[in-house]
Amino acid sequence: MSKTDPYAALKYSDFRYFVSAQLFFTLAILMQEIVLSYYLYELTHDPFSLGLVGLAEAVPFISLALFGGYVADKFDRKKIYLWSFFVVCLVTVLLIFGLSGNSLLSLDKEHQPWVIYVSVFIFGVARGFYSPSWSSLKPFLVKEEHYSNSASWSAQFWQIGRIAGPVLGGFLYAFVGFISSLWVVLAFLVLTVLLAAQISKKEIKNQTKANLMDSLKEGYGFVRENKIMWYSIILDMFSVLFGGVIAMLPVFAKDILHVGAEGLGFLRAAPAVGAVLVMLGTAYFPPTNKAWRNMLLAVAGFGVATLVFAVSTNFYLSCLALFFTGAFDSISVVIRSTILQILPPDHMRGRVSAVNGVFVSTSNELGAFESGLAAKLLGTVPSVIFGGAMTLVIVTYIYTQSKELFGVKLIKEGK
Repeated sequence: MSKTDPYAALKYSDFRYFVSAQLFFTLAILMQEIVLSYYLYELTHDPFSLGLVGLAEAVPFISLALFGGYVADKFDRKKIYLWSFFVVCLVTVLLIFGLSGNSLLSLDKEHQPWVIYVSVFIFGVARGFYSPSWSSLKPFLVKEEHYSNSASWSAQFWQIGRIAGPVLGGFLYAFVGFISSLWVVLAFLVLTVLLAAQISKKEIKNQTKANLMDSLKEGYGFVRENKIMWYSIILDMFSVLFGGVIAMLPVFAKDILHVGAEGLGFLRAAPAVGAVLVMLGTAYFPPTNKAWRNMLLAVAGFGVATLVFAVSTNFYLSCLALFFTGAFDSISVVIRSTILQILPPDHMRGRVSAVNGVFVSTSNELGAFESGLAAKLLGTVPSVIFGGAMTLVIVTYIYTQSKELFGVKLIKEGK
């Protein structure tokens, strides 16, 4: 039996440009998220305002993602994601000049939250287009026998950004200030555009010629008819919708653990540290052999770790619990990414990616809104306990509905 090459995907130049651009983009977005969320909480002292940020991003993204998937399957994906990244750069420029105290465009602190909400809304619009075009690019960058390996490496670069971005954002906020941090974000976004522009244009065979509504129905129908794809998306959506704690981390950092912006950076990075360490292992030992069993166990572990974080009042234990949320989540990310690369035909990848993106956004951004609302109604700690418990309930229910998937083996990695 030939030995699997753990570095196979990295031998493709376009894939290296892809993961490098993804790294800098993730760094930029996570840095911006950290500094904006902490600045906003300092302005408002209201956890619900953090939930509104998630809503401001989710509404335009969910509204446009399916159309963005249709556009990605019909037109040049490279132009779509490059123009979208450029818009994201403009959003950061808006934040810099809208929130800077010495700018002609700056507003007083009473109105500054609206600059943040509007900027995040525009980012959500751009994401509705770049997400399906960018995500659906991955299967064109490597050969099919290296899909699982590319999913592991792509997720690792993404998770490295998730580690470094929050830590860097927290320290920059503490030592050089809010506006200077945003200038660093802008520099990383420009690097993203330059790297993404190096990826060669990919021709798509059998591009869709159907009208918009028929095309979108075709994409949704494909996802709905593939049980392992459908259940994996549903499982991820509801577990993160209720079990996600990321949006509330500024509250834990400032009011519960009392560790400030620097501590917030470490808390926000802890899940990504766990994810990277596990994903390094998945490059050698892919979790796709008994994919569905592994995915259910991973999401259950995510729920248990969330409960531990909720009741912790010790900074180090909280970081450890978040570390395990990322470790368990990374297993499901690799499995779901492999599913999304293997099953869709090339001419439907944009729409399938968009359907997945809508559900992921529902779990992340609407989950942030749900977390903010629940924290306001129940209190921050009880709301997180409720979310972790709901995650375990959801895993149990999905297990009872999907036992026939336990024998599915997604892919056997080639040489």
